Amino acid sequence: MANSLPGSCIPTSECRESRTPVAGQCSGPATIQCCTPRFAPSVTCDPNAAPDPNACLPGEAPGDVGCPPGMAHVATFCIDRFEASIAAHSPFHPPVAPIGRAVSKRDAVPQGYISQVAAGSACAAAGKRLCTDAEWLRACRGATNTTYPYGAARQPSACNDARGVHPAAELYGTNEPWIFSHLDSPCLAQEANGLAPSGSHPGCVTDSGVFDMMGNLHEWTADPAGTFRGGFYVDTMLNGPGCTYATTAHDVSYSDYSTGFRCCADPP
Repeated sequence: MANSLPGSCIPTSECRESRTPVAGQCSGPATIQCCTPRFAPSVTCDPNAAPDPNACLPGEAPGDVGCPPGMAHVATFCIDRFEASIAAHSPFHPPVAPIGRAVSKRDAVPQGYISQVAAGSACAAAGKRLCTDAEWLRACRGATNTTYPYGAARQPSACNDARGVHPAAELYGTNEPWIFSHLDSPCLAQEANGLAPSGSHPGCVTDSGVFDMMGNLHEWTADPAGTFRGGFYVDTMLNGPGCTYATTAHDVSYSDYSTGFRCCADPP
């Protein structure tokens, strides 16, 4: 126990990601320190592993006429048909510079743990850009301005938006408030019945064929004040229903397991 958090005495070199070494709590050499927090006894995830479940997927599908690969045409702009992943990068770890190219692929595990700044860089590396708030909302609400991407009334289970247990409570085995200071663990997005591959909820689609704009991951827009939209796989109602869901509590450098993105582009 250190600073009221549970922990384990392990080498400091192994205390990484969401875990923090605290000196003076363990016997032995200075390289052995109390590493907090520990996971629930049932958790087998290795937070230091960096699996890439997208490595063997085929390339992006052709885009709509006038749009780059992987993109749908909506009104006057193009938008990624699927939540973005980053080429040759584990979606369970924050991207670091130089940030790779954003891609839009069906069945890819989308990139979480990403800030607005990094998302913008990934879009730029693909020759795209982050969507404006207005573009994102237009794509989600469709030509008839519906509340949900699929229509006017909520359809339970159409989108990945109702996980019963918060993943941090499951990962750390407690509902104590300290767990919400440790939302960067790569294990959070690897829990069962959590983050879903892009396009795996066929009912969660707009009138333009854009998937997962509600639930799965929050999606950054280009708002310089910092806005992500659409909710995520635990909640799509707290900050507004469906497409209107918006979180504005964080700046553009913020990231956690639930923050994702997709890109927009201008037709030639």
